[in-house]
Amino acid sequence: MPGPTEVPSEGEYQSGSLHVVVDDRASVRVITVAGELDHDSAHVLRDALARPLHDGVRRIVVDLAELRFCDSAGLNILLRARLDADAAGRPLEVSRPRPIVARLFEVTGTDTLLRVRLEPDAEPGPRRRRPPRTPRLPTRSEVGRREPAGE
Repeated sequence: MPGPTEVPSEGEYQSGSLHVVVDDRASVRVITVAGELDHDSAHVLRDALARPLHDGVRRIVVDLAELRFCDSAGLNILLRARLDADAAGRPLEVSRPRPIVARLFEVTGTDTLLRVRLEPDAEPGPRRRRPPRTPRLPTRSEVGRREPAGE
């Protein structure tokens, strides 16, 4: 069972193996996430993302370079944060996910919903499109039963 959320200093959040730091840099809020983001620690990132934005912040960057693990609870928080940021007119970008986290985004289709930057100083590109799915084969009931040959 995780321990209570500890607040080491203003702008830092921690619980169990998740550590989050919020840093306002001129017009950009950078939220650095390190450790493991799962059901038990997700509230830490949720709390950090819920911090009020001052008027000068125009963009939010969630730096995932040190995130070692993310489950569906973490995905849910990132997607909700993106919707909230878009509604506030401030884009949210995910920066530098490790290969295991990037793969999770790809497998779940989250990479098509989040703005993902692979390099820290690169401008985000257009959202990636998922490759078209292989068309499914019709079922037997859709095609109809074939009559055996020779009858």
